[in-house]
Amino acid sequence: MSDNGQFRSYNIVDLTFVDIQEYLKTKDIIMVPIASTEQHGPHLPLKTDTVTAEEVSRRVAQQIHVLYTPCIWTGYSPQHMHQPGMGRGTITIRAETLLNLMHDVARSLIHHGFNRIIFINGHGSNVKVVDPVLRKLRYETGALISFVKPYMENYVGLMKGLMENPPEETPGWHASELETSQMLARDVVDGTNYVRMDRAEKTLAHIPAFLPKSFEKKDGMPDIEFDGYKYFTFPMDHHEFIESGTIGNPLRATAEKGEEAFRRYSDHVARGILELMKVPVEVHNREFIDRV
Repeated sequence: MSDNGQFRSYNIVDLTFVDIQEYLKTKDIIMVPIASTEQHGPHLPLKTDTVTAEEVSRRVAQQIHVLYTPCIWTGYSPQHMHQPGMGRGTITIRAETLLNLMHDVARSLIHHGFNRIIFINGHGSNVKVVDPVLRKLRYETGALISFVKPYMENYVGLMKGLMENPPEETPGWHASELETSQMLARDVVDGTNYVRMDRAEKTLAHIPAFLPKSFEKKDGMPDIEFDGYKYFTFPMDHHEFIESGTIGNPLRATAEKGEEAFRRYSDHVARGILELMKVPVEVHNREFIDRV
């Protein structure tokens, strides 16, 4: 800890168990960033979702002095694998594997004395499978369990007025304006250029070839439009509706937009966590007995 009682780092891997014991004397909340390692088109690195989860967690920690763990860097991304031998680089794990991993991380933290576990998610498809483990953790232990989604897909939310892409260019979708802006902002922070804007191009989603032309697709959601309504859902792979991996127009991206996006998300999450720290929580099952 520093002389003023604050940690030099709020990532628990940088601390000793003495530091964690001191923290638990006054706070019982911890963030767990969770994301994916998956293709993000020809111009963004595979770590893009992980950067979102880590950066929001780091900024929240700095603002309100709460701990966070290393990121769970692989998620549920079967749709990003492409055909065998294509070299897309995505690492996916099965839903049950992800749920077990999240469960064991949270149960370890609860075992040590944390009562409030806040998952900071950076990857949209994780949302499809996590409800069972969030409920299991709550029912098993009584801990306060939350899952936060600080990004934009078809819900603009906090990013209103910041992104220039119109709705028909899916402003928050995969490797588009928002994610490219955030990665450009991250380059400014760490001084390393991972974004290849020379490869960036505008590409839009289309209907998969296996569906009739009476159906329509404009974004990355699993639902499909028919007769102007979205009631049909299909298990589709990403390359079936967008070959490049980029859905939208990343050419409007700037580091300034990315920095502002991170600021808005981090401020919002920080305020929410401060409110959650006021909630009475009684853990009734702390020891992680079933750990082997």
